[in-house]
Amino acid sequence: MSIKTVSNVVNDHPHVRPEMRERVRAFIEQLDYRPNGMGRQLRQGRSGLVALAVPNVISPYYGELTSALVTAARRRGLTLLVEQTDADPEREREAADGFGVRMVDGLVFVPLNIPTDVLGRRRDTTPAVLIGENGEGVDLDRVTIDSVAVGDLATTHLLERGRRRIAFLGDKDAERSPVLAQRVEGYRRALRRARVRLDRELMRPTPEWERRHGYDATTALLAEHPDVDAVFAANDLLAFGAMHALRRLGRRVPEDVAVIGVDDVEESRYCAPTLSTVAIDRTSAAEQALALLAERLDGLDAAPRTLTAEHRLVVRESTGG
Repeated sequence: MSIKTVSNVVNDHPHVRPEMRERVRAFIEQLDYRPNGMGRQLRQGRSGLVALAVPNVISPYYGELTSALVTAARRRGLTLLVEQTDADPEREREAADGFGVRMVDGLVFVPLNIPTDVLGRRRDTTPAVLIGENGEGVDLDRVTIDSVAVGDLATTHLLERGRRRIAFLGDKDAERSPVLAQRVEGYRRALRRARVRLDRELMRPTPEWERRHGYDATTALLAEHPDVDAVFAANDLLAFGAMHALRRLGRRVPEDVAVIGVDDVEESRYCAPTLSTVAIDRTSAAEQALALLAERLDGLDAAPRTLTAEHRLVVRESTGG
């Protein structure tokens, strides 16, 4: 019994005598043989594996994005290997350079804090696609988010609700990342258009964009500026913390202070009051990213392409919806 005959049976080729096919199948069952899919893919020059580097998987936004990417990859016969960078610039640089591993076919990368010039000098030649605001001008395919428009939309919604003392929650004392810089610019743009004076005292920094930081920043904000009538939080987690602080301070949401976030994570639909937010379409972003990467894996040689994930306003109880 030759190796070629066994291969023909395993791959269900028609030109095998029935009695020989039965003998081979009997041996396969007896030995509990399973085809080595990895070996087959490697012979074809592919591993079928794609690395995904995200800041973390605990955050609802990144967790939901990861789930959407896994689903999109599975539809294309790809398996995702997930790596958490913790938004550390050095760890993000390692991700851009391939983590020293050469077994993956491609990389989906969500960078936050790696400098753009460092990202542009990545040494790894593995096809890669970026997701998010970071990486403008880098020679890579990218699915970006128009966070200027996101910030403008959220702030305009509060202005249309008659709010004029609108705080921005989630600024940074240090240099702003692209996502933060864009959301701040959208906030400022909407205020300028409405001829509402920008009060820098209402732009509140937080160490990170987590619930506890939203709680602490809102508590301090209201102690210093009790006339605040709205909060635009840079993400939903900050907004959840802000609403908790407002309840503890005896402020009604939205009657006294309206609150809006960004992302539309699942919790925003079930908190009390439900949270108004600007939804980022993570399913669409995942599909776009995997489509761009799949074309590169199939040999596409073209200039880098940039697509923009969709976003939309979702009005709920926290702004009077």
